[in-house]
Amino acid sequence: MIYLVTTDHLQRLAIITTVLLLLVVSCRATPVAPQQTQPVAVATDEPTTTPVPALPEATVSAFLRAWEEQDYAAMYPLLAPRSKGTVEAEAFRRRYSNALTAASVVTVTTKLQSVLRHDDRASAAFHIEFQTAIFGVLSADANMALIRTAGAWGIDWDPSLIWPQLDEDKYFRTTYSIPIRANIYDAGGLGLATQGTIVTLGVIPAQIDDEEALLLALTSITGLSSEAIRDRYQSANPEWKVPIADIPAEVSVEQNEMLASVAGLYREEKTGRLYPHGEAAPHVVGWVAPVPAEDLMEYRSRGYRGDEMVGVAGLEAWGEDTLAGQHGGTLAIVTAAGEEVMGLRHRDATPGRSIYTTLNRDVQEKAQQILGNRTGAIVLLDVQTGAIRALVSGPGFDPNVIVGPSSDLERSRVLADPRHPLINRALQGTYPTGSVFKIVTMSAGMEEAGMDPETTSFNCPGYWDGLGRGARKYCWKSDGHGEIVLQDGLSASCNVVFYTVGKTLHETDPGALSRFGQAFGLGQETGLEGLLEESGLMPSPTWKEEAFGEMWYPGDTVNLAIGQGYLRVTPLQVARMMAAVANGGTLLQPFVVDRIEAGEDQPEGKTEPRVAGTLPVSPEHLAALQDGLLGVTSNESIGTASHRFAGLSIPVAGKTGTAEAGGVDAEPHSWFAAYAPADDPEIALVVVAENAGEGSTVAAPLARQVVEAYFGLPLTDLPPEAEEGYVPPTPTPEP
Repeated sequence: MIYLVTTDHLQRLAIITTVLLLLVVSCRATPVAPQQTQPVAVATDEPTTTPVPALPEATVSAFLRAWEEQDYAAMYPLLAPRSKGTVEAEAFRRRYSNALTAASVVTVTTKLQSVLRHDDRASAAFHIEFQTAIFGVLSADANMALIRTAGAWGIDWDPSLIWPQLDEDKYFRTTYSIPIRANIYDAGGLGLATQGTIVTLGVIPAQIDDEEALLLALTSITGLSSEAIRDRYQSANPEWKVPIADIPAEVSVEQNEMLASVAGLYREEKTGRLYPHGEAAPHVVGWVAPVPAEDLMEYRSRGYRGDEMVGVAGLEAWGEDTLAGQHGGTLAIVTAAGEEVMGLRHRDATPGRSIYTTLNRDVQEKAQQILGNRTGAIVLLDVQTGAIRALVSGPGFDPNVIVGPSSDLERSRVLADPRHPLINRALQGTYPTGSVFKIVTMSAGMEEAGMDPETTSFNCPGYWDGLGRGARKYCWKSDGHGEIVLQDGLSASCNVVFYTVGKTLHETDPGALSRFGQAFGLGQETGLEGLLEESGLMPSPTWKEEAFGEMWYPGDTVNLAIGQGYLRVTPLQVARMMAAVANGGTLLQPFVVDRIEAGEDQPEGKTEPRVAGTLPVSPEHLAALQDGLLGVTSNESIGTASHRFAGLSIPVAGKTGTAEAGGVDAEPHSWFAAYAPADDPEIALVVVAENAGEGSTVAAPLARQVVEAYFGLPLTDLPPEAEEGYVPPTPTPEP
């Protein structure tokens, strides 16, 4: 007798099927979560003890549901006994997994249409849809045969259940069309990351006649272990080419004699990533690397083959989709020998789009040379737009060393460097500012405490007892500044002035100075797109209560008033603050991506300046700030950096900072924050040299050179005490 079950009949069987499916799920050894965002499940579990349902409809439904979840361990027990005798569980899993990977399948959707039953045999019609990363949606109708054995229905399985055109000797194959990775340029179109010739070194397993010699050659050139190399080709089709590693073209030429003598090796030239100016801007540009193993499935779900070089840091990572474009290819059915049987789908690749940064490559390189091998950072910011013109973190490194597969020794040196050169100190280094923060303190004093910059006077004898004689604090000038007004106190960086301002602010409102610091953009991310940044910390009474369960004392405000205590900021935050002081009070959102070139169907992407806030300072008080900062470099009698900028044709307004770094013997961090020209501001700049000494001694001379480099002036020689590796002379003991 023949039973025909249609979609209408299936609705009547829904309750029965649902109950049976619940029994199936409850009997599984290990539940497997759906993996809808991945093209292939990497399951290695043994088959579960799923009972085979007594109705063919339930068997088919359970099988299709498990397939959608790519739960091969739940699918295999539903096979008929004779099918299990022809295909083992692992081979079954691998056949499905490999098919979906080869076709770039992201998700599988099925729909049972009907079941036709006759005695101990049945046939189910169902619809398959593959959502692929490259070819869009692939769909087909298929039929599934079932056999009843000992009262239970099992699937009479063969590979055509994966796709109708597949059988024991047919497979999916995608021939990829991978677009050339687009370049990264400076603002003027000079290359920072470009494509060059590299060589893919690989293996054809069937041609190997001396595996030991082959592994020795590959290990010596690529730095990979023999086990890692063997793992890449041992399960591949023996007749197919298996890429092992990319090597520079010059290495291929240098090692030509050895490579040509080893059977089973092949070489193919292609374009690859090069960083032509090495250490110019590695922290901004970033670098590429092979697809990380832990991210392989995610990249395949985006249409990647899996052996590409992808961005893993900097703009290379942020702009991966933009730079890499969209993979294309041809999907075909092939035999085990690689002979094409039929084509299924083709899609053209979409070219990548180049990224143009705001950097000036020439200035960037000069700034890198100025910082030298010091640990620290230099930032140059356009005061009117927020565009970053140079961003240097030291010590630097050459990203070609990170990318090059034959540079293991150099790469190890970079990774093992205790100064951690991969950290972008301009954005991720957080420091107390020292006296640079006095800009904020003076602003708060004028706005919150009613202090007049030219008439509010202070007396500095070289020390301050405002918190009691037992808590005496000192000015950096041991004999004091005498009578001095607020604006001059900024030029002279008089600690006594700002201790007093800090105490006054605390008495007015303990949280006022913290609020001003936040309004100046300190202790918070700037919103820079494309690069990772730290927020730092702007301490406040609320923060301290939450962090330590303690009240905010007058001493906390006094310490903050001179940029010490809990305060931590990044060089970029300070550069943005200086730009706001220079441009009239507009706090901008910095940006490093100027534009992305137009694509086939995409317009050019241009970054427009964005306003992040306004400094809480009146125009009159802002002018007083600017005058005080100009006095730092121009007032010969009190300016803390006037001797460092003497004779410079470009007027500079700035502030020195000497920040205690912690530790008994630790030298302070040296700061100089500025903008130039002072009378018509164009750039804001910050120089930080970690554990280098006073701001006027090291950072200020370096900042002068940065100004000279930016404006195309000859660089002034550094004073001896600002040179790298300077060691103060040992004092001669008195007789």
